[in-house]
Amino acid sequence: MLYDIQQKFQKKAYEYSKHAVDQMIHRNIRVREIEEAIFRHAEVVEKYPEDKYGPSCLILGFTSSGRPLHILCSYPSRPLLKIITTYEPDPDCWVEHKIRKPNG
Repeated sequence: MLYDIQQKFQKKAYEYSKHAVDQMIHRNIRVREIEEAIFRHAEVVEKYPEDKYGPSCLILGFTSSGRPLHILCSYPSRPLLKIITTYEPDPDCWVEHKIRKPNG
């Protein structure tokens, strides 16, 4: 799945939801950082095949400066991959940015 998502990024076959753009502005996350994180030590950490808005997954990746980012996106089966939201994982909620802590 990650390979297919990366292919969508290489082909520029993706778009940002309004929510993602709003959150990127609020959290000071740049488009360049999203692109870096998709290719730097990226991995799918959670899958949501039954999400009410359509199948999606959570990717962990790192910017060139080492900033961890979570990127929630649609499955790559759509013609355009949808970036739903993105954020820096809260260490109080995540173990090594990958595993949800209980009650996190």
